[in-house]
Amino acid sequence: MAKTVFITGATSGFGEAAARRFAAEGWQTIIAGRRAERLEKLKGELPTPSHTITLDVQDKAAVDAAVAGIPDSFKPVDVLVNNAGLALGLEGADEVAIEDWETMIDTNIKGLLYCTRALLPHMVSAGSGHVINLGSVAGNWPYPGGNVYGATKAFVKQFTLNLRADLVGKNIRATDIEPGLANTEFSAVRFKGDTDKADDVYSGVDPLKAEDIADAIFWAASRPANVNINRIEMMAGCQAFSPFNIVRK
Repeated sequence: MAKTVFITGATSGFGEAAARRFAAEGWQTIIAGRRAERLEKLKGELPTPSHTITLDVQDKAAVDAAVAGIPDSFKPVDVLVNNAGLALGLEGADEVAIEDWETMIDTNIKGLLYCTRALLPHMVSAGSGHVINLGSVAGNWPYPGGNVYGATKAFVKQFTLNLRADLVGKNIRATDIEPGLANTEFSAVRFKGDTDKADDVYSGVDPLKAEDIADAIFWAASRPANVNINRIEMMAGCQAFSPFNIVRK
């Protein structure tokens, strides 16, 4: 019987790459995202059965309906990949639009919670499952302008660890994948479509690729049942930890 993975934010970047990686290994995919045309295109390119869900994870009722509407042929869901998320802006905390903070909280935290809470009881009932959350190095290391984005990813890290604490003995695994600099649509979204700013982020560097993150996700999911990967923090070879930010008079 084929295994099934449910991936949010599957229309680009890590989510799309993860869908392709799992499908290449024979998994069925449930791919969710806001852009229906991209989902249908991806579905047509995957080599295994795929169920598409046009979904904004900020909408709890829509998340609940999507999980309730999963076709029987895609049950049980073996792995949930909570990939949907975003960063908005690099302004300081005294300048950023509060609406940007709210959107990051609603997506990166609340959307992840909605999807996890909707699927988790089904995993527990089935006696197996794996929740893989997409965190970030920003959840571990602060940087100017990272304010609420980094805070949301710190939440993801701790929530994942607490999930594991709650679910031990129930055969449910939990993993936080924490990428660093990666070349996806992330920066284009952060800078609200300003492609020049987005391109500058990757100028002269060799960042991680979406496929690198997808490999890590699949590796964690494909470990033997007695192995739980708590966290994977990964950076591009050109990236390391920042020095302390010291302002001199």
